[in-house]
Formats: sequence, C-alpha cells, structure tokens
Amino acid sequence: MQLLDELTTIVSRAAAAILAIDPATAPRRLKSDHSPVSAADEASNREIVRGLSCLLPGVPIVSEESIGTGNAALSPIFALVDPLDGTREFLAGRGEFTANIALVIDGKPKVGVIAAPALGLVWRGSVGRTAERLRLRPGAMANEAGEIVVIRTRRWPDQGLIAAVSRSHFDAATAALLARLPASTKIACGSSIKFCQIADGSADIYARLAPTYEWDIAAGNAIVTAAGGAVVTPEGNSVAYGKVAENFLVPAFIALGDPEKAKSITLLAGQ
Repeated sequence: MQLLDELTTIVSRAAAAILAIDPATAPRRLKSDHSPVSAADEASNREIVRGLSCLLPGVPIVSEESIGTGNAALSPIFALVDPLDGTREFLAGRGEFTANIALVIDGKPKVGVIAAPALGLVWRGSVGRTAERLRLRPGAMANEAGEIVVIRTRRWPDQGLIAAVSRSHFDAATAALLARLPASTKIACGSSIKFCQIADGSADIYARLAPTYEWDIAAGNAIVTAAGGAVVTPEGNSVAYGKVAENFLVPAFIALGDPEKAKSITLLAGQ
C-alpha cells in the first residue's frame, strides 16, 4: 500500500503542475503524428519522471513525452506514463484530462494511478489487492485524501447498458461493434477517465478498435483489472505491454466491467 500511496502523491503533484498552466495561453505544438502537446504535458512529465526516478531508481520509464529507453528490450519491471491524456480537452477548457502512471511487471500492468486534476479525483488500483477512488486536492499527499472509496466493476446489465466512448477518436469499427450490442447509452469522454468509469461501475464497456499506445491505456488497464474487470484484445487475449519493436502500439482493445462477457463480445468484434 505504501507504493500505491507514493505513486498517488507523484500523480497528485503532476496534477498541480498541469493546473498551474493556463490552457488559454499555454505554449503548444503539434507532434509528428499531428497530436497536440502543450507546456502542461511537459510540466507534468517532468514532475512524474522526477518522482519515479527517486521512488524507483533504475526502473525504466516509458513516457509519451520522453520515451528514451534506448534499449531493444525492457526489463521485466518498467513504468508507463501518460503525463497528460486529453491534451485537446485541456486546451479546450474541458475538465476531462488526466495524468497517468502504470507499473508493468512481466508484460502486464499491475499497478495504475489516474488523476483527473480539474475534478480533484484520483483512481488507483493494485491487481489482486484493491481498487479505489480518492477525492484529493491536486498537489496534496495521498494521506491527505478527503475521501477514499473502494470501487468495483458491475455485472453486465440485462438492460441499460452504458458504453464509454472516445470524444475525439470514435472510429467506425468501434461504432459497428456497439451497434451489435443491446441498445445502450453512450458517454463521450476525451481521456482515460473512460477506464475509471468501467472500474467504478458507472459504465460497462469501453472499446477502441483502432490503434493507440500502451501509455494511453496501461494505468486504466491495471485499475479496471484490480476492480474486477478485464481489458482484452479483439481476439480475447490479454493486451501485451513493453512491445518496443512495435513502438508501443496497441492495435485495438476492449475494456469490460464483466469479464464473463469477454468471449461473446470478442466474437461480435470479429464479425
């Protein structure tokens, strides 16, 4: 639990670093893939990398903003970081953006922490141990949380299915999959909060049948799994992490609150 608290404090400090920057005037640029990066991304990244380097010296850190492993292969334990997921939302003044840290062990995310700075919330999970939602002021230490709630995913409902969907990356294949499911409510969001909605039982499925990156989903994967759910490929396998040769690209994934539905959903995804 001490490790989870330390990671929570690091993410909290990153959240404060993000909020210290005015999105209306924040310097920004486009990366080679045409996605935006801002001064807030870079400030959060500095805070997280500094904190992880002190907490876990020698553990490789793979971050969206500073990949820099320099190795053909990673060690069995490494950190995956998305310092500001939802940069578009941040720059647009929407409060959906997050800061994310995951610890990956033997190719699987085992610990994840996600902060939503504008909401004053942190979701965290340690697989096999606990999943929680904290009300935490950005910049505060984990032991200063005003509220800690144990969270669990929910069973697949007979009716009233809720699908979390991407605000900016809702692709045709994902739309086709959701159209094959019972009538559902769609909640659009622009960051890893979608995983948190699965983990705390406020949504049932989050699918993305288009490429993304490991740092976008690793922390959410750990939290969903810790809360009783599953994150699988369209073929029904666990998502593999640490794929340096593939530039950390994840072709597609499906996050589910109810793991018992994985087989039937992946069958639908293959149609």
